[in-house]
Amino acid sequence: MLVVITSIELRSPFKFFALSHHALQIIKQMKLSGSLAYKSTGFWTKHYTMSLWDMHEAMKEFSRTGAHLEAIKKSIEIAKEIRVLSIEAEGLPEWKTAKARLFNEGKILNF
Repeated sequence: MLVVITSIELRSPFKFFALSHHALQIIKQMKLSGSLAYKSTGFWTKHYTMSLWDMHEAMKEFSRTGAHLEAIKKSIEIAKEIRVLSIEAEGLPEWKTAKARLFNEGKILNF
């Protein structure tokens, strides 16, 4: 199975409202796209997500369409940095492990 771990560092705490708006739409889309599990955490300007997928193609389709695609287009307005890591695992890891791997191995997108 595929685990996708992400972080977003907001440009300011006030961008949280835009992030929340997009997040609600993305979660709705994810539920319809075949994600097996999802969790998030974060505070102030740093937020994290993890999702579990049994089909790589379903995850790719989700990430390139709908609310997720629209959020990506707007990310330059709300984010300073986004990190993404995809790993093979049987389930979602603990946050401490996920954050360490994301920091050490994740692909970094700076805006």
